[in-house]
Amino acid sequence: MFEFNEDHIKRYSRHILLPEVGRVGQKKINNAKVLLVGAGGIGAPVAYYLAAAGVGTIGIIDADVVELSNLQRQIIHSMDDLGKHKAISAKETIEKLNTDVTVITHLVRASSSNIMDIIANYDIVVDGSDNFPTRYLINDACVLSNKPLSSGAVFRFNGQVITVIPNEGPCYRCLYREPPPPDMTASCQEAGVLGVLPGTIGLLQATEVLKLIIGHGDPLCGQMLNYEALEMDFRKIKVKRNPNCPVCGDNPTITELIDYEEFCRVNF
Repeated sequence: MFEFNEDHIKRYSRHILLPEVGRVGQKKINNAKVLLVGAGGIGAPVAYYLAAAGVGTIGIIDADVVELSNLQRQIIHSMDDLGKHKAISAKETIEKLNTDVTVITHLVRASSSNIMDIIANYDIVVDGSDNFPTRYLINDACVLSNKPLSSGAVFRFNGQVITVIPNEGPCYRCLYREPPPPDMTASCQEAGVLGVLPGTIGLLQATEVLKLIIGHGDPLCGQMLNYEALEMDFRKIKVKRNPNCPVCGDNPTITELIDYEEFCRVNF
C-alpha cells in the first residue's frame, strides 16, 4: 500500500487541495492499477497524464514499434524511440516523469487467448486501440470480467468516448451490436486523423479513469461523448442497455471471447 512522504505531498499537492480528492483520493490513485490497450495516439496522453497523477501501476499492451508517422500525434514517443517497442518507449518516458509509477509492458497483441489473464491484474481498462477486432474483444473481456472500461476512438476530425461499467449500464455492443463489414471500415492510416484529436480523446479518457478511481463525478456510463473538432462541438448521446445485447443482455449468447480478425480488416 502506498504511503505519503514529504515529496509525495509536494508532488500531489494540487490534488490534495481538492476536497473531492484529498489525501484519501490521492492514495486511491497511487494504489490503482490501470491497463492501457495501445500506446499510440490515444494511449500516449492517457498514459502520460495517469502517470503524472500518480496511478501506481500502469500496464501497457502494444506489440508495435515506433515509426516516424506516429510522431504527428503519439506524444509519449520521440525521434530517439524510432524502431523501439511502443510499450517500452512509453515505459521509459513514464519513468522519467514519475518514479512512483510501476509500468508493466505486455509486448503482445490482445487476443482471446491472453486478454483475460492480463486484465485480471488490473482495476480499470482503457481501450485506445485503432481497430474494431480489438475494440470488441476488449469490451467483451471487460464485461465478462466485470472490469470498468473507458473506450475511445478517433477518425479524421471526430472522436468518441464511452465508459462501460458492467452491471450498471450499457456496453459497447449495446450501441454497435456487431463489427462492421471489412469493406465498410478504414484505418487512420488510410483516412487520416488530425494530430491533436487523439490527445483530446485521450485526456477525456484519463479524466474518466481518475473519476472512477476516486469515486466522484458522473462517468460516461450510459452516455457517449461525441466530439467534432472542425465545429468544436461536444455532444452527449444517451445509450441504453440493450436487454438483447449478446454479451451484457438478459440472455447473453456470447459467453466466451471471439477473435474478429478474420471478419474485419485490421491495419496495425
